[in-house]
Amino acid sequence: MTSHITRIGVAARYSEAAVFNGVVYLAGMVPERGDTDIRSQTQDVLAQVQQRLVEAGSDKSRILRAQIFLADVNDIGAMNEVWDAWVVPGTAPPRATVQAALADAAWRIEIVVTGAQKAP
Repeated sequence: MTSHITRIGVAARYSEAAVFNGVVYLAGMVPERGDTDIRSQTQDVLAQVQQRLVEAGSDKSRILRAQIFLADVNDIGAMNEVWDAWVVPGTAPPRATVQAALADAAWRIEIVVTGAQKAP
């Protein structure tokens, strides 16, 4: 076991990801564009999640936990359609979905993921 922490996409306020002892912790991923519907925003955020996981030595089949924040919980049906098509069959992680006030009123969704790295 190592005490080394690897940070990815480090900015002044936060990192896009951190890796510790084979566990990947992603920051909250939000859509690049706020002028689209929940389906498009969900696809955008999930693509970012996949990209960050790969950068950290993981992938979407190795998600340990997902937390989903929706600006309007009534968007859950449309979001679930996109989520269900994206998740690798047989690997759906534990997940929580809640309604929350997001930092930008244009954002409909934010997703926080924890994953496991692939074996070296």
